[in-house]
Amino acid sequence: MALGIRYNAPVILTFSILAAGIFFLSQSLGEGFNRFISLSPYLDISNPLEMPTLFTYVLGHASIDHLLGNLTFILLLGPVMEEKYGSKNILIMILLTALITAIINISFFSTGLWGASGIVFMLIILISFTNVKDGEIPLSFILVVLLFIGKEVLHSLQADQVSQFAHILGGVCGSFFGFSGIMRKREV
Repeated sequence: MALGIRYNAPVILTFSILAAGIFFLSQSLGEGFNRFISLSPYLDISNPLEMPTLFTYVLGHASIDHLLGNLTFILLLGPVMEEKYGSKNILIMILLTALITAIINISFFSTGLWGASGIVFMLIILISFTNVKDGEIPLSFILVVLLFIGKEVLHSLQADQVSQFAHILGGVCGSFFGFSGIMRKREV
């Protein structure tokens, strides 16, 4: 019996490949390239070249540790979520999480965004809904929120280069997707 390699989670795998590619391009081309990927805190909506950054910032990463940390979680959790919710729905969740985080960040903060940490937190919270039943709140959800989001709230009190807000908002998006069930994969 011959074994083959299957592209089992097309959205998650494509996202991961794009993030790795963008990282290496960013390292090679530098700041000139980065401004087309990262989200500026002062987005100029009259400039059509800046509008894609509402989404592309999730593909950029500041360091190899930043990239590998995010990709580890994305590749661990993402395929399970893509199988549960379907490729189209997981893509919509990623895009909505990126857009909502970008808009709120621009509206309330004077910092830019760079990285997929919000997507990671969306997946972390979303996976706690894997075997949810109607009328129940999974204990795993409560514990994950306390551990991951609680840690981010505590870290938000420190001055650093990390957007704990993006992490928290990613978790809020994951909670919404999980509780609402609007993105559930339809059984065929």
